[in-house]
Amino acid sequence: MTSILDLTKDELAQKIKPSFHARQIYQWIYQKYANSFHEMLNLPKILRDKLAQEYILSPLALVKEEQSVDGSKKYLFSLQDKLTIESVLLPMKNEQFDENGGRIHHARYTICISSQVGCRMGCAFCLTGKSGFVRNLSAGEITAQVLFIKKLNNISAERRVNIVYMGMGEPLDNLQNVAKAIGIFADIDALAISPKRQTVSTSGLSAQIAKLGKMDLGVLLAISLHAIDDETREKLMPINRAYNIKSVIEAVSVFPIDMRKRVLFEYLVIKNVNDSLQSAKKLVKLLSQIKAKVNLIYFNPHNGSKFERPNEKDVAAFADFLNSHGLLCTIRQSKGLDISAACGQLKQRRENELA
Repeated sequence: MTSILDLTKDELAQKIKPSFHARQIYQWIYQKYANSFHEMLNLPKILRDKLAQEYILSPLALVKEEQSVDGSKKYLFSLQDKLTIESVLLPMKNEQFDENGGRIHHARYTICISSQVGCRMGCAFCLTGKSGFVRNLSAGEITAQVLFIKKLNNISAERRVNIVYMGMGEPLDNLQNVAKAIGIFADIDALAISPKRQTVSTSGLSAQIAKLGKMDLGVLLAISLHAIDDETREKLMPINRAYNIKSVIEAVSVFPIDMRKRVLFEYLVIKNVNDSLQSAKKLVKLLSQIKAKVNLIYFNPHNGSKFERPNEKDVAAFADFLNSHGLLCTIRQSKGLDISAACGQLKQRRENELA
């Protein structure tokens, strides 16, 4: 059965007459968190009945939730065809109050969402890729993850969150539906999440980066680089054979981005693979012509992996070298180490339990 979340507001307006009801329906779903069409009391009953017969509100069902001591939460969702995907809620800043109980600022969150069931990129360090590619998610299955998580955690509709397309799957391998989801998220009658709060993280599909750039959606771009030479990167990321580092850098150099922002290069630091100062020196040279920021990520070990988590002092030295040589660098604080935090880990654990 079709999910109404698969429709943009304009698409819905073409199906619903009079068309102004599309705006009301959007507001009920995304801003009032309606759980059924029959709650939409400003719609005619005949329309509510018609919607209930033709559409479902959410294509997701919660299978499992894990919460870390640091507050991060990992969700396993079941789709209508019983396949499963993962999403993550990351608390970035806690709610704070002054001495009189007045709120100084609201809590801030980032939600990492999946774009595919499985993945065809086959990255050596990633658990998701080991299960192979199954199918793309629809736009509704993508947007439903954020809507579901906001509702579960009582995050009010007017509270904006940051969205990162960085869960299971390669977003640019499902560009059409990801682009549609970006627009639905940004719709003023939906979640009103600006494209500037949405980051598309890609393993580096150069041709698709170019297509996304031509769409000029206003989103931020993150490149999963993870290595500074093609030989090392091909061992970690087979997609590098088709889209080598040079092609990625060329595509990124012409990608339209807000002048106040930078292209984020994600660099997964793996012990004795890419954590040397020699690699840091080459990275500075590689990104010298791009307005870039590097985010160092500790490799998060999982069962069956041949890779190891790097030493903290080595990661700190790597970051210090980049910053001291003019390349802005941060170290992502590891979250969820006490839960199934690695991409695909909660899904695999669930499948093992059912086997």
